[in-house]
Amino acid sequence: METLSGQLVETKVEERKFTGSEILLRCLIQEGVEVIFGYPGGAVLPIYDSLYDGQIRHLLARHEQGAIHAADGYARATGKPGVVVATSGPGATNLVTGIATAMMDSVPLVCITGNVDQSLLGTDAFQEADITGITMPITKHNYLVRDVNDLPRIVKEAFTIATQGRPGPVLIDIPKDVSNAKAAFEYPESVEIPGFHPWRTPGREQVEQLYEAIAEAKKPLILAGGGVVSSGAAGELIAFSEKTGIPVTTTLMGIGGFPGTHPHWLGMPGMHGTYAANHALLECDLLIGIGARFDDRVTMGRIDKFAQKAKIAHIDIDPAEIGKNVRTYIPLNGDVKSVLQLINQEVPRSRSNKWMDQLDEWKQRFPLQYKETEDGLKPQWVIEQIYRTTQGEAIITTDVGQHQMWVAQFYRFHHPRSLLTSGGLGTMGFGFPAAIGAQLAYPDRTVIAVVGDGGFQMTAQELAVVSLENIPVKVALINNQCLGMVRQWQEIFYKKRYSEVDLAGSPDFVTLAEAYGVKAWRARTKDEAKKCWEEALAHPGPALVDFWVSPEENVYPMVAPGSGLDEMVMGDEI
Repeated sequence: METLSGQLVETKVEERKFTGSEILLRCLIQEGVEVIFGYPGGAVLPIYDSLYDGQIRHLLARHEQGAIHAADGYARATGKPGVVVATSGPGATNLVTGIATAMMDSVPLVCITGNVDQSLLGTDAFQEADITGITMPITKHNYLVRDVNDLPRIVKEAFTIATQGRPGPVLIDIPKDVSNAKAAFEYPESVEIPGFHPWRTPGREQVEQLYEAIAEAKKPLILAGGGVVSSGAAGELIAFSEKTGIPVTTTLMGIGGFPGTHPHWLGMPGMHGTYAANHALLECDLLIGIGARFDDRVTMGRIDKFAQKAKIAHIDIDPAEIGKNVRTYIPLNGDVKSVLQLINQEVPRSRSNKWMDQLDEWKQRFPLQYKETEDGLKPQWVIEQIYRTTQGEAIITTDVGQHQMWVAQFYRFHHPRSLLTSGGLGTMGFGFPAAIGAQLAYPDRTVIAVVGDGGFQMTAQELAVVSLENIPVKVALINNQCLGMVRQWQEIFYKKRYSEVDLAGSPDFVTLAEAYGVKAWRARTKDEAKKCWEEALAHPGPALVDFWVSPEENVYPMVAPGSGLDEMVMGDEI
């Protein structure tokens, strides 16, 4: 109230309004976002103008694919959603591979793209792309924001959908006129999303059925997948295994969800799995799948030869996964951590002593092995050296291919969220930028990108980022001068008709790294490898070691596609 000429006059205080880009920034702050990975362009300039004051750290990648893989690595390492920003058109479409990578592996991402003004949508305007239509099959949900007043609700919904239930990527596409429009800002504390009710608890009847099956089983087995890691259920899984006496095999995505040094661990199953794990799947009479998809790299697509002697119980947060690939006897739909906490209260011990003796014998008779050499370097030895020097405490990222399998076989992971790898999509170029995201999340931990010379060249430009920001990622480059896994398949299945797998013409990776200002070494022998790797680990900044290994080395054991797990090739007989 003010006095004017002796009269009381009511003054209306105008509510403060913010631009859409300012509202977006405030929403991200409310969500506790610590770092954004991105690459600017015309359609997101209002957003980048709001980021100018540095209230949230932004990491400028050198390619949008590097940005989204870094956001993915951050999310996998922390369990918190990674956030990536890209402009319209090619900027948005360059995110597609990373979005699909996250979707296949159930990784929470919030992807923010810009678009042209709404008046230009559908006109083939400069750098226009229907990114919501393009990404509909590879996101949990996506939004095209039409009204700036809807933006706070949409952002809240995006983070809720990305993180609750089975995690996954969500995309928000913001036209430039929405970024510039103004509205009042109020961030909702929660949102009610129609039809989205991800939390379920299995019925008592299913739990009792599982108890009964465990008590009766003589050869039970746990198949643990990525759901154990994403739900934070590693402790509950250890307790479940130790209380019941049931051994554990972990899928590629489940590695780290059960300690690799635990006596109950059998290794990884499937195409390049251990003898003990695969034969346990063949012989078990009860198979308990926990947060695993029963995908074709585990079953080999031969359901008629997979766990045929077993009743199958399946614990999974996604009801669509239960019964999708294998016939399920006991379905338990719910969050893995919550379900295991419930089960562990009264779970009986199995009658598995003789079974464990058999599995221990298989582990002794058929360990993972390779032929040592006095000259040159074996890639398996390199991975063992990385394990010895880090004591299993590092965060390891990989691309896809032979080096990925050797990491899964020869590095013993002690903790969940320590192996960050593209499992479902198998994305080359993932490992190095993912390591950048993980290192930003954990600046005091050792983060190592184990990559091949093929995949590394897809995102090697991110060396500029680690150099400029002094991000101390260590790159272990397994350099076999070819596309190793493709060459292996051509050797075995295509009569050595090697077609377009020779990577001749690759750069001198030491010189390349040094050109970006990154310290680098080359190793061709064990002595050189030991010395170089120790120096790289001791170096306070980013570092790369170029390990030259034989291009003829293959990954064994191996089960050919379409074969049963009983048709393992151990190595020498091929």
